[in-house]
Amino acid sequence: MKKILSVLLVLALCFSLVACGTTDTSSKPSAKKTTMTMGTGSPTGTYYAYGGVLGQYVQNNTNITVKPVSTGGSKDNIQSIDSGDYQLGTVQSDVMDYAWNGTRTFEEDGKIDTFRTVAGLYAEAVQLITTNPDIKSVADLKDKKVSIGAPGSGVYFNAMDTLTAAGLTEKDIKPQYQNFDESADALKDGKIDAAFIVAGAPTPAITELCMTNANTRIVPIDGDVAEKLMKDNTFYSVYKIPADTYANQTEEILTVTVKATLIVSADASEDDVYNLTAAIFNNIDAISKEHAKGAELTLENATEGLTVPFHAGAAKYFKEKNIDVATK
Repeated sequence: MKKILSVLLVLALCFSLVACGTTDTSSKPSAKKTTMTMGTGSPTGTYYAYGGVLGQYVQNNTNITVKPVSTGGSKDNIQSIDSGDYQLGTVQSDVMDYAWNGTRTFEEDGKIDTFRTVAGLYAEAVQLITTNPDIKSVADLKDKKVSIGAPGSGVYFNAMDTLTAAGLTEKDIKPQYQNFDESADALKDGKIDAAFIVAGAPTPAITELCMTNANTRIVPIDGDVAEKLMKDNTFYSVYKIPADTYANQTEEILTVTVKATLIVSADASEDDVYNLTAAIFNNIDAISKEHAKGAELTLENATEGLTVPFHAGAAKYFKEKNIDVATK
């Protein structure tokens, strides 16, 4: 009987300890799981690869599952957030300004204001590439064959802004409407004189061209042209392409930039957006080791030069870092 009582006491003690452990765990409310689809860009582009890295850090540090998907880029991502298909997206800061105000590429479809800013990510430099030694400035594009991106694309409007700032119109050049790869091939084959490519530097298409054609150069967008460009369009800022970014580029080159930006559905919860913002900016060093663009993740880059209001969740995070951003 004593042995039986001893065994029962031991079992009772074990159950008691287990019960205590269970109580401690269950005292913490289980966080609700959220799934967010993230619109990015081409499978070979920076948006897709970098979006995947950011999504993984969000997923590993929050209760949010992020599903990056390949898309047509900025406009597609904004429209898909508006339709409810996506909850996150990477976009050019100028294109999201067009959507917010219903201008340019969104003029016909109308304004979209169902998204909010999370953070600026990295600079997307307006790179004017040429293999023609006679082209030394934007003004020299007159009467030349120039690739200015697909009609209505972000690149197209960047090119038109730059031409306008230099006193040129679309009729003053021989426009070609090509994407990055087509532009690079056309330059390589001597079919065009110059091309506008808007992307984070170094851009693979330009890197390859510089390595195979020693005459390839980046034309500066600076001086009066840059000043007028930024005065007329507040989403542009000065950018310096460091020396040796590309082969045979021995000096720093001045140009202008828009900003790759992470946006989120306005309907996303404040807690979710706060947590995903923290997951990114609390892991900058680790993200930088996985993708070169992580080096541009700073609180300053994240919050400056953006014209669309921030989501309240992102604003809460930046407020904790003593940075106030506009919300709606």
